Amino acid sequence: QVQLVESGGGLVQVGGSLRLSCAASGRTFSSYAMGWFRQAPGKEREVVARISQSGSSTYYTHSVKGRFTVSRDNAKNTVYLQMNSLKPEDTAVYYCAASSPAVAAGRYDYWGQGTQVTVSS
Repeated sequence: QVQLVESGGGLVQVGGSLRLSCAASGRTFSSYAMGWFRQAPGKEREVVARISQSGSSTYYTHSVKGRFTVSRDNAKNTVYLQMNSLKPEDTAVYYCAASSPAVAAGRYDYWGQGTQVTVSS
């Protein structure tokens, strides 16, 4: 069982930066692939970034490439999402999620409660 708690969201102006953190409970964090997702009002949830168990492999959705960076610190049981050059269309609730070895790759079985990111123009 893994519990995920996001933090770092807030209100920022266009072009600003935020760093989201997701702290995980449990002693097996390094065995979980992690992902960041977001959901804007009236839209479906979408994947923003993914990171492998070791952090050696990452994926970004096209709209955030070059602006967002996902990283993890397995010693601290934490995954991060550094968001730079923020745009109004980045406004959403951001969720982190964990994919345990028990589920198929790309599927996530644990979710955080979400943190609001609002980018004002």
